[in-house]
Amino acid sequence: QVQLVESGGGLVQAGGSLRLSCAASGGIFSRYAMAWFRQAPGKERECVAAIDLTGASTHYPDSVKGRFTISRDNAKNVVYLQMNSLKPEDTAVYYCAARRLILATMSSNYPYWGQGTQVTVSS
Repeated sequence: QVQLVESGGGLVQAGGSLRLSCAASGGIFSRYAMAWFRQAPGKERECVAAIDLTGASTHYPDSVKGRFTISRDNAKNVVYLQMNSLKPEDTAVYYCAARRLILATMSSNYPYWGQGTQVTVSS
């Protein structure tokens, strides 16, 4: 079992940046593909970034491509989400998620979740 704890959320003005962190424990971190999801009120949870075991392969939807960057440090058991050029529509609760081995982008593929961190972008 792996436990995930997110940090780094907050309030930022449009055009600003935030870096989210997700610390993992309880498992061999390098055996887990990782992802960041977000969920805004009244909307479905969506994947905004995913990364494979080594960081060699990443995935982003068009809505964040070029603005968000996912990375991981397997020595520190941490995955990051750097968010630049933030927009009000990026406002959501952001969740870190983990699954064994294979990168995926559907929330139903991820059995392990953090508690979430709020990101609010003001216009």
